Amino acid sequence: MKLLFDENLSFRLVEAVRSLFPASVHATRAGLSSGTPDRGIWEYAKQNGFTIVTADRDFVTLADALGHPPKIVLLENCDYPTDTAARVIIANAVRVSEFEHSGRPLLTLRRS
Repeated sequence: MKLLFDENLSFRLVEAVRSLFPASVHATRAGLSSGTPDRGIWEYAKQNGFTIVTADRDFVTLADALGHPPKIVLLENCDYPTDTAARVIIANAVRVSEFEHSGRPLLTLRRS
């Protein structure tokens, strides 16, 4: 599974989950400039087979309007440090992997 981390999340998350999701990339390291509109990130993910990981609920609105692909993993209320976000993703790695093959467009992860 290829995860595309939205620019509102730290690029350090890519390294933190690389062993579980080795094809993952941060939006700013995928050739998307800083400040790329959400729709541009959406189109890039769709064209390149990525699932978007974000804390931005605007992507949920896009998913509702446009359907999927791409799929969205939403880190709900992500006002916590990067290492905590990494732990949330790692703790839910099986759910994230299974989500790729589900018919659902959105997976919400919460800090426990």
